[in-house]
Amino acid sequence: MPRFSIIVPSHGVAGRLSQALDSVLAQSYGDFELIPVCDAPGSPAADVADDHAGRDSRVAPVHSPPSAGLSGARNTGLRAATGAHVLFLDGDDTLAPGALAALDARLTETGDVDVLYFEHERTPWWEGEPTNPAAPLLAKTPAGAFSPAQAPQLTGVQLPAWSAAYRRAFLTDHQLTFPEGPFTDLGWGGLVTVAAERVAVLRSVVVRHLLRRQGSRLNLPGEHHHQLLDQVDMVLTRAAGSELSGALFEQLFAVVLKTASRPERLPSGHRAFFRRAGRLYRTHRPAGFRTPGGSLGVQHRLLASGAYSAFRALRGANRSASGAAERVPRPRMLRTRILYARALRRRLDPNLAVYCAYWGRGYACSPAAIHAKASQLAPQIRSVFLVEPDAVDAVPKGVEHAVIGSRKYWEVLARAKYLVNNANFAEGVVKRRGSVHVQTQHGTPLKKMGVDQSTYPVVAAATGSFAKLLGRVDRWDYNISSNRHSTQMWERAFPGSYEALEYGYPRNDVFYTATADDVARVRRELGVPEGKTAVLYAPTHRDYQTGFDTGLDLEAFCAAAGEDVVVLLRAHYFYDQGRAKSSGRIIDVTGHRSSEDVCLAADALVTDYSSIMFDYANLDRPIVVYADDWEVYRETRGVYFDLMEAPPGPVTRTPEELAQVFRDGSYAGAESKALRDQFRARFCEFDDGLAAERVVRRVFLGAPPEAIPPVIPLAERVPAPAATLVRS
Repeated sequence: MPRFSIIVPSHGVAGRLSQALDSVLAQSYGDFELIPVCDAPGSPAADVADDHAGRDSRVAPVHSPPSAGLSGARNTGLRAATGAHVLFLDGDDTLAPGALAALDARLTETGDVDVLYFEHERTPWWEGEPTNPAAPLLAKTPAGAFSPAQAPQLTGVQLPAWSAAYRRAFLTDHQLTFPEGPFTDLGWGGLVTVAAERVAVLRSVVVRHLLRRQGSRLNLPGEHHHQLLDQVDMVLTRAAGSELSGALFEQLFAVVLKTASRPERLPSGHRAFFRRAGRLYRTHRPAGFRTPGGSLGVQHRLLASGAYSAFRALRGANRSASGAAERVPRPRMLRTRILYARALRRRLDPNLAVYCAYWGRGYACSPAAIHAKASQLAPQIRSVFLVEPDAVDAVPKGVEHAVIGSRKYWEVLARAKYLVNNANFAEGVVKRRGSVHVQTQHGTPLKKMGVDQSTYPVVAAATGSFAKLLGRVDRWDYNISSNRHSTQMWERAFPGSYEALEYGYPRNDVFYTATADDVARVRRELGVPEGKTAVLYAPTHRDYQTGFDTGLDLEAFCAAAGEDVVVLLRAHYFYDQGRAKSSGRIIDVTGHRSSEDVCLAADALVTDYSSIMFDYANLDRPIVVYADDWEVYRETRGVYFDLMEAPPGPVTRTPEELAQVFRDGSYAGAESKALRDQFRARFCEFDDGLAAERVVRRVFLGAPPEAIPPVIPLAERVPAPAATLVRS
C-alpha cells in the first residue's frame, strides 16, 4: 500500500495538467500513486495522463464525466485510491519541491492523525508575488496532534480540500465523500471537521495554487449560489450538538453574508436567498452563540430577523452597476464616438455577421473560409468583410465589405450578432450581450504567444499592454483549434472563459478539397514554369531583427539544389509590401492574398520556425527545416516544444546542408516521410476539409455538438495532389 494517493481532477485544465503531474513525479519521496481524473478516454487531459502513465507505473488515470462535476471527479479518485493517506491537487496546481517528504516526516512525528492541514501559496495567474493565506490560521494551533475542539478557529470550512492530507481509513470509516453541486469544498471541509478526532498541522507550503485570471467560477453570477445554503444546512445539521457547532456556524454564515452582500452574484432570487438564509440562521444557531461586534454583528442581527430591506440599505446593494459597455474605451474621434454610441443602442441584428482577417489586410484565412461556407449553409446571414482602404480592390466580387474606420464599419460592428476574426477587433469594439465572437487564430503555436511572452523582454516590449490584450480575449466566445497541442497552449497563452472548438482550421479545408486542376491553375497564376519543382521558402519573423532578411542566398540555393528547382518566396505578412520582387528562379509570392494557394502550388516547403509548417503538413508533401539560428530564436522568442526533437522533416543548419538534401533527393525520402507522419499525427489532428462547415453549423445554425460532422481519421483523408512528382 503506497503512503500517499494523490488525486488530480483535470476538467478544463488540460493546458497545465502536465505541470501538475510532473510536480508530483519529480518529488524526492516516491512512495505514492498518482490518480489523474479525466473526462473520458481520448479527451485532451486523458492524452496527457496516458502519456505520463506510459512513462511511470505510479500514474493510474481514471475517468469521470464532466456532468459529474468536481465532486464526482474527486469521488471517482477516492474509490480508486489505495494509499494510506489521500491528497487532492487541482489540475492547474503544483506540489512544492520536497512536499511529500515533509508530509511523511510530519505524519511520522504526529502519528496517523485523521487530517493533516498544511500551508499553501496562492500565485496570481501572471506569476506575480504569491501569498500564504493559511499561515496565520495554522500558526495559532498546538504544536503536536490535537482534537479539533482545541483549535476551533481551524476548520475545513476555511480551507480548500487540497490544503490537507486525509487518512484514508478515516474517510472510509465515516463514509465521507464530496457532496454534489457547487461549493463542494465547503461541504467537504465541514463534514471532515465534524468527524475528525485527531488533527495536526504542517507549517510549510505543500501546494502552489494558481489563481485563474477569470477568478473562481463560484463567484460568477448564477443560480448556483442558492446551493450554497444546501451545503450550510447539511454541515450544520451534522454538527448539531458538537463542540464545534458554534465555530462552524460562525464561519459558514460569514460565507453566506458575503454572498448576500453581493446581489450581482444572484441575477434573480436575491430576496429568496436572504429569507432562506435567515430561516437557516434561526434553525441552526447554537445555544449561547455570541453575535460578533461591529458591522458584521449588525448583519447577523438583520439576517436573523429577516430584515431584507434594512440589510440592502446597510450594504449599499441598491446601487446600480455601470454596464460593461460603459467601461470599454470608445473610438477617439467625437463624431465617430457619437455614431457608434447611437448604433450600440439599437438592437442586435440576428442575421448580421462581420469578418476580419489580419487587421483588415484582405479577404483571407479562416474568416474568408467561414464566410464562403456560411454563404452556402446559412444564406439568410448577411456577411460583411472588414478591410483596409488599400485592400478593397482585392475583395472578391459579390463579397460585401466595409472599409475600416468608415461609418458603415462602426455601424455593422455595433449591430452584428456574429463577429469572426483571426486576430482581434479594434480596442474600442464593445462586446454586447447576445453577440457571439469567434476567434479563429492563424496558426499552430510553436513560439510563445499571449501572456506567455511576458518573460521574454524583446517580445513583451513589442506586444504592448497585456491588460489590453486580455481585455480583447474577454470578448471571445469561441476559440478554434486545429489540434490538442493548440487547445492546451491557447488555454495558457490566452486565459479566458471562451469555449474551445476543436474543429480544425477552416482555412486548411482547401488542402483536402482542391483538385489537380486547382493546383495547376494556382501554379499558372503564380508563374511557376511547367514541370519545375516549386520549393516554398517561408521564413518567420525575428523579433530581434529590424526589417526582413531572407536569411538565405536563394539564387545560390537554386543553383546548388538542381536545375529543376524554383523558389516561391513568402516572407512573413509583417513584410507584405503589396508588390512582387521576383527575379530569375525566385518568385516572390509574399503579396499573394492566399497562403493556402501558395501552399497548394508548392511541391515542398522549406521553413525555419514558421507556423506555416503545421498547415502545409496537411498536404503530406516534403518539409525541410532550415534552423541556422534555433538556439538564439528559442532563447529570445520562447517556444512551446523543441522542434529539433520533433521536426516535420530533415533539419539543416547551413546553406550547404539545405542544398544537399534537395540535390540527393533525401528531402523526399523514406526518413523524411517517417518524420512527417509523426508530425502530421500530432498536429493535423482535426484538419480534414470540414472545419468551416463545423463552425457554421455550430455557431450560425445552432447545431448541438453531437450533430456536428465528426473528424475524418487521418488515414482516410486524401490531400490535394502535388503538381510535380518529387524524387524519391
